[in-house]
Amino acid sequence: MDPIRRTLLGQLARLSAGAALIPLAGVANAGINDQPPRREGDPTKRYGMLIDLRQCIGCQACTVSCHIENAAPLGNFRTVVSQFEVEEQGSGEVATFMLPRLCNHCENPPCVPVCPVQATYQRQDGIVVVDSDRCVGCAYCVNACPYDARFINEQTQTADKCTFCAHRLEAGLLPACVESCVGGARIIGDMRDPDSEISRLIEKHREELMVLQPERNTLPQVFYLGMDERFTTRPQAEAGIWDVLGMDGKEVGYEFGH
Repeated sequence: MDPIRRTLLGQLARLSAGAALIPLAGVANAGINDQPPRREGDPTKRYGMLIDLRQCIGCQACTVSCHIENAAPLGNFRTVVSQFEVEEQGSGEVATFMLPRLCNHCENPPCVPVCPVQATYQRQDGIVVVDSDRCVGCAYCVNACPYDARFINEQTQTADKCTFCAHRLEAGLLPACVESCVGGARIIGDMRDPDSEISRLIEKHREELMVLQPERNTLPQVFYLGMDERFTTRPQAEAGIWDVLGMDGKEVGYEFGH
């Protein structure tokens, strides 16, 4: 078993149904850098999202609903579905590959320790958020995020990102992107609840789940089902993964939103 697969399976084992709660002190010690104490949120929960790429049709309903729900500035998005036209090297067949992207709400978020004013922080339920009253718009967190999931909101001049719609979760509602997904591709829930849908799906598909850029040891909590392992390096993949070549011999990949 390769190291990346071993790391992911170990992470899933810790969060699987019936697993003991992860000690917050242990998480802090395992951080990429010094992680400040978590605050707010329910410490008995750990939210995560599973995206079933087999059900995603690239309709962008999630992108639009998130944009409306969170009043993002025109041209900025908290979530986006990247769309790639790919040619399979063996058969030469061309297909469209959809890759929904958002903040991964990592267990070891690299965006948190770089914030000079601790405006970016992780809640006790694992959701990474930004305190816009404290943020000074330095963009350190934007540059630290390996998933291109943050931007500086031109209206507020502060960092902006997906929050799993924490305000909706606290009201007993689903995030806008989950509620609007016509294919039911996005599943969110408490991974510490053995009866939650996401816990059951993780248990059922743990051998098939992928995360983006696992080698960075950020321990993303957004899991993909039905993704070819060669796409785990997105959005910063090198040409040749699928031999997606244009007329000039360079990789072709078009993305909506970024």
